[in-house]
Amino acid sequence: MTWYPAPGKLNLFLHVLGLRADGYHELQTVFRLIERCDRVGIAPRSDGKLRFEGPLGDENLCLRAARLLQRETNSAQGADLRLEKHLPAGGGLGGGSSDAATVLLVLNRLWELNLARARLCEIGLQLGADVPFFIFGRNAVGEGIGERLRALEVPVAWYLVLTPQVSVSTKEMFASALTADTKRLKIPPFFSGQGRNDLEPVVTARYPEIAAQLAWLRSRCPRARMTGSGACVFAEFETKAPADAVQSQLPGGISGFVAQGLERHPLHDRAD
Repeated sequence: MTWYPAPGKLNLFLHVLGLRADGYHELQTVFRLIERCDRVGIAPRSDGKLRFEGPLGDENLCLRAARLLQRETNSAQGADLRLEKHLPAGGGLGGGSSDAATVLLVLNRLWELNLARARLCEIGLQLGADVPFFIFGRNAVGEGIGERLRALEVPVAWYLVLTPQVSVSTKEMFASALTADTKRLKIPPFFSGQGRNDLEPVVTARYPEIAAQLAWLRSRCPRARMTGSGACVFAEFETKAPADAVQSQLPGGISGFVAQGLERHPLHDRAD
């Protein structure tokens, strides 16, 4: 079995622009890859069986991704799959979506399917709105429900990410989102600190622990914000040292990690 990275992401901002006719929300966001990652173990099988070891069993996105790829391509190949989690579930870091994307990228190569990246994104979208971003494999502006992607050059940066022990329901938070006064940003240009996260007021009102950790981080880094629909909050730094310095001040009961932003998904060049 070979182990492959499934990196996390941050939403450097997240604007909820309105409710669409299909019931989803129209979004504008900037996705940033980070080096913190889950690891997915994959070994191909020739008997068509798919076996998975890890959290959630049959409902895990790794297994669902493999099954979907089998169906979409009528492949007779199989795989043994394992998952090693380092990204918190329900944290807004895209862990499950990234796990699924890694399975699709790797099995596309191991099963010699030779699907174009655009086709893999179409398949991935059936699993979740963030999956196409991880298949796309570069920092990007995301629009639509997040699936319309344009590559974006983002400056080198380090991030301190706090991980409240809360699992937030994305569906519930979007159902409560306010959209009245948010405008679409013109990108480029894009600079750090631009925009906001429109889900932040809804989430922090419902989850005091997230509100408290965001307030603590903002007292030291005024531009700190929440990623995705939470629960994680983060601050950006130009170098690693000040991120480490703030992390060293974390009080008891608050945990987090420092991670560098990535330019590309680690599997990007191997996916074509």
